[in-house]
Amino acid sequence: MFITLLDGVGVGALPDAHLYGDEGSHTLRNTALAVGGLHLPNLERLGLGLFEDIPHLDRPGDPLSWYGKMLEQSPGKDTTSGHWEIAGVILERPLPVYPQGFPQDVVEKIEEAIGRPVLGNKPASGTAIIEELGEEHLRTGFPIVYTSADSVLQIAAHEEVVPLSELYAMCERVRAIMTGEHAVARVIARPFSGEPGAFYRTPHRRDFSLPPPCETILDVLSQEGKKVVGIGKIRDIFAGRGITESFPTKNNEETFATLQKMVPRGDIALVWANFNDFDTLYGHRNNPHGFAQALESWDRELEGFLSSLGKDDILIITSDHGCDPTTPSTDHSREYALLLAFSPRTPRGGCLGIRKTFADVAATVAELFEVRWYGPGESFAPYLVSR
Repeated sequence: MFITLLDGVGVGALPDAHLYGDEGSHTLRNTALAVGGLHLPNLERLGLGLFEDIPHLDRPGDPLSWYGKMLEQSPGKDTTSGHWEIAGVILERPLPVYPQGFPQDVVEKIEEAIGRPVLGNKPASGTAIIEELGEEHLRTGFPIVYTSADSVLQIAAHEEVVPLSELYAMCERVRAIMTGEHAVARVIARPFSGEPGAFYRTPHRRDFSLPPPCETILDVLSQEGKKVVGIGKIRDIFAGRGITESFPTKNNEETFATLQKMVPRGDIALVWANFNDFDTLYGHRNNPHGFAQALESWDRELEGFLSSLGKDDILIITSDHGCDPTTPSTDHSREYALLLAFSPRTPRGGCLGIRKTFADVAATVAELFEVRWYGPGESFAPYLVSR
């Protein structure tokens, strides 16, 4: 089974989106409207245009996939909570966020842990804050600490001022103190380089994640001796748990190339790939044209991937939240997740409707691999193995 997760590609505001200020968000539709339509012929064939009214997408009468969308039960709109729920963990309370920055007592603990003062301590765009504080960081050597709408604590430092090994060690120490009520989902090392006025983030980011609070379908598969491969930031999101092999990648193109290499291997049960560019490069930067181009590029890669799948393979295309590039906000948006499920065994699909939780994916994986599963979710596996 291949799970390809299009990070940030939401398909419409959830019923409680108003609680998050996300009324009217619809990442896919609003992006299409902003650019005059999307050209996604392979996703069209799977049935993308059947469940959602997306400008210029055809509505095939015989879609190749089982299509629908999924409602998130966990509170929040975070990468971590979205992925965890797909893997079968529904949170009862949201992961902590800091719209006013971290409390002073937390800052003091951070500074004690890393042995020096910090700059920033506020929600900010990662590119904007290094432009704002990068020169002061060069002068003082003080790391830049900031957050976002996600449950994250990010530490930015220039690679020539704070070597990568030292930055990673700082993040490990901060991860150890961010517990209890301040147990953020991720502590993220954000190295950058360049000169004042031309700073840029380097590809050496590293996430130090909170482990899931209970067993995931990845844990179950690995305990049953089945190989689970994570591509992109999947290993980071699950703090390595349940992942038997990991391939970090720098962009969507590298992620797809790595994914393609997994197809002929016969020793893998589940491959989960995160395609992060939609969210990081375009959603958070309010760039609908870049977002559209990334979707169309991904669709072109999809054609060859579909044709390479074996008769017993299964592909699930989904997402974790929205990141609507057309709204004033640069944050994630509380949206339904995309769901397209394809198997060469069932060359004609149909409608899966609105699934009550992202955890339906975990239940489906469990049934297909015939492993125990006591977690949430309702399997749609029968649609993929018989008709």
